Amino acid sequence: MKTVSFRTSKHEELVDLTREVQTFLRETAGDDDGVVFIFCPHTTAGVFINEGDDPDVGYDILETLRKLVPERAGYRHLEGNAHAHIRSVLTGQGCFVPVNRGRMALGTWQHIFFAEFDGPRNRHVFLQFVKGG
Repeated sequence: MKTVSFRTSKHEELVDLTREVQTFLRETAGDDDGVVFIFCPHTTAGVFINEGDDPDVGYDILETLRKLVPERAGYRHLEGNAHAHIRSVLTGQGCFVPVNRGRMALGTWQHIFFAEFDGPRNRHVFLQFVKGG
């Protein structure tokens, strides 16, 4: 398992982890088949897969989450970041990607994103490769 550590720079942002995951696979998977698991251990952030070539898609995703779950909506959570917890539930904390001969079997436009909803903060993502049988 590998821990990827980084600092986000904005209150809300998407960080593309695709290259980091592929580098991890070059170091661990070799030419093997299996699956890579990407996990976010934070309750105010998430991980998801979506289009990564057009930055407007990421903008639209964040903008839609802002509309669906506004920062101020009478939440009871006292820290003031209930919106970030709810957005995290919507994106999820992890994803699996099939690995074929050491490379992720992502679609043509798919990238792996870390979604920050309560930054800037120091964050971590765990990567785990499991070899297929």
